[in-house]
Amino acid sequence: MSIVVYIAGALFAAAALFAVVRIWRGPSILDRMVAADMLLSTLICVLGTEMVYNHHTRTLPVALVLAMFAFVGSVSVARFATKQKDAEANKAEEGTSPLDPSLDQLAGGEK
Repeated sequence: MSIVVYIAGALFAAAALFAVVRIWRGPSILDRMVAADMLLSTLICVLGTEMVYNHHTRTLPVALVLAMFAFVGSVSVARFATKQKDAEANKAEEGTSPLDPSLDQLAGGEK
């Protein structure tokens, strides 16, 4: 059984290392978020493997909280990226960003 534990540990360590490298190198925020999700998923799998190996469920709440943080983080970054994409599209169409309106638009005037 110990050889299986060492192999699983090595695979989890490799997955975590690749995720950290992707977080560090980027190049975009979406790449970093996917890598962060992969890192959190790997950590949840490590916790699950440890629970099975030691025959307990004490770390189950920790795994559930990590899963919640991963989900909320993914949704937040996806919403941010969508709003940024929409703002760039509007800026290209109108010549200004809806997040940074000109003084004429604030005063109610049309451009």
